[in-house]
Amino acid sequence: MKGKKSWCFPLAVVLLYIMLAASGSGAVMEALSFSGGIALTIAPVFVLVFVLMAGTNYLVTPAAVKKHLGKDSGTKKWAIAIAGGIISTGPAFMWYPLLRDIRDKGAGSGFVAAFIYNRAIKIALLPLMIFYFGIVYTIVLTLVMIAASLLQGWLFEKAGI
Repeated sequence: MKGKKSWCFPLAVVLLYIMLAASGSGAVMEALSFSGGIALTIAPVFVLVFVLMAGTNYLVTPAAVKKHLGKDSGTKKWAIAIAGGIISTGPAFMWYPLLRDIRDKGAGSGFVAAFIYNRAIKIALLPLMIFYFGIVYTIVLTLVMIAASLLQGWLFEKAGI
């Protein structure tokens, strides 16, 4: 029964569009054109995320993750979390499925926490920050943010979260 109810809303929307189109209103074509434009704009992002997810599922094995990002990987794990977080772009929620996958394969929550924390450092915005606040402030703030990300990641690891 639940499966049939889930089609009620999309079916109602389609019927509403058909009724509006039958009324001769140009709003239907305008709305469909606008929605199609948005779909075409975000399609490459979805394709990229799909390719990254498929690639990680195929290429990244639990053994490889444990070797490079596991508890025994030492400073390499934290360097990858810092660099990855800093160079990552786009909305944070697009990274969540990939990070969950990596965490579940053995990287741990500390790695994910450090990665997400370092997303606040944006290379493209550093020159602007230097212009407004000076180079010393920018360097100190960036180093404090990196240190805080490491502390946060370490705390997650120790807490076993």
